[in-house]
Amino acid sequence: MLSHAHEVFLEVARQLSFTKAGQTLFLSQSAVSKRVRALEEHYKTGLFERLGNAVQLTAAGELLYRKLLLARQLQHELEQEFTELSPEFQPRQQMVIGASTTISLYVIPPVLSAYLARFPHTQLTLKNRNSENILKALLDHEIDLGIIEGIHKVSNVTYTPLLTDEVVAVCSARNPLNRRELGAQDLRRTPVALRETGSGTLAVLEEALLTHGIRLTDLPVKVRLGGTEALKNFVRVDTCLAFLPRQSVMKELAAGELVEVPVRDLNLVRHFDFVQRKGTENNLPYKTFVQFARRYYGSRQR
Repeated sequence: MLSHAHEVFLEVARQLSFTKAGQTLFLSQSAVSKRVRALEEHYKTGLFERLGNAVQLTAAGELLYRKLLLARQLQHELEQEFTELSPEFQPRQQMVIGASTTISLYVIPPVLSAYLARFPHTQLTLKNRNSENILKALLDHEIDLGIIEGIHKVSNVTYTPLLTDEVVAVCSARNPLNRRELGAQDLRRTPVALRETGSGTLAVLEEALLTHGIRLTDLPVKVRLGGTEALKNFVRVDTCLAFLPRQSVMKELAAGELVEVPVRDLNLVRHFDFVQRKGTENNLPYKTFVQFARRYYGSRQR
């Protein structure tokens, strides 16, 4: 079993930050430094080069990091197999997952609840950002698993489908648009409220508009808002049009607070995908979580 000091070292090496490692592990920076120093004294060599506020691994640190990653994977595999042999064996595990705004608010909470009921000794942290920043956090090793929507794919990341969703045009029930059907070209003359740059919802809209020769800059944009809830609350009291995930407005549509506005020939279906750095797809417990979530939604979409 990995010692606590080794777990702390792994987190510092993963994030290349004593401060961020402490935040993830709920330890003070001094406690993190103390455990790393203990390892350096044990191995009789430095593991990190400290460059002002930044750190990087030494050759010894790189070696230890590679070997500990292998050891951790073997530990997870051993724990998984023992869990299958003895249901009473419930090892404590830590997971840090990142998810885009829509997924964090409307898609993943029931999965997390069901997963934690099945694996109650898991300590799980969910980071909520837009899709672009979740992808950045993954590439920066801040997280090991992300769930994003409607964003252009990059070559060094593996994408695993979770489910599909639809982005719909909505307006306030008091808006005259609620009795109209629009064509894509009508959007050039229709005031709209949009999500911020980096949003998966915005990326899906932008891609669909381009198939009609329309750029985002061609739209009369009234406001850009960061976050699904902010945009939803704005359009509820304003007279403009907004594009929002159907998952996020189901209650408001059912209550009549918002009305869906059909836009002919505008395909706004998007995919929610798990993202992992290539080569980490089999790492536990993340592999178990991906399989669990796909089964959860697979059984509900049949």
